[in-house]
Amino acid sequence: MNQQSVTSTRHMAQLALMSSIILIMSFTPLGYFRTPGLSITFLTVPVAVGAIILGPKSGAFCGLVFGITSFILCLTSGSFLTILLSINPIGVFFTCIVPRVMTGFLCGIIFQISKKINRKTSCFVASLSCPLLNTLFFMTSLVVIFYRTDCIQELTHNLGTTNPLAFVIAFVGLQGLIEAIICSFIASIISITLNIALKK
Repeated sequence: MNQQSVTSTRHMAQLALMSSIILIMSFTPLGYFRTPGLSITFLTVPVAVGAIILGPKSGAFCGLVFGITSFILCLTSGSFLTILLSINPIGVFFTCIVPRVMTGFLCGIIFQISKKINRKTSCFVASLSCPLLNTLFFMTSLVVIFYRTDCIQELTHNLGTTNPLAFVIAFVGLQGLIEAIICSFIASIISITLNIALKK
């Protein structure tokens, strides 16, 4: 077996490991902290690590796995998105999948660009970008597709907001901040450690 085949096999094994971690986290309490509104998700950690260690395309694949599990949970868990599923299932599928694929891909791109300056700093920057991009893309999709529905309008009324931006800020709020801090911290430590280990 030549060096290229060995590298390709190792890459596939690492990608399979990241995907398995996402699957395990998704269907156990490790993946989500349930709240009355949007749950805090820790699944951006393996997505960020996959994007940093394996590159943008693999990051996109990890994001796809995350998105698929998110959609499956809509069918079974009775989450906030389950309510929207009865209104527009295609819209929910898009909201679950596309933002997560974009997040994983762009996280990998951000790491590749920023690592030219400082590798450890780039791990932190990319790790922070993952939960932030996930929230940004997810909420953008949610607002674009569902903002005019009765369900979201009732939420905006309860939150006391009068426009989409105010709704996003009020709806995500502290949850988004906690998610970004925890996920970026864990993902950056893991990514830095794995980068050092893989170099050796």
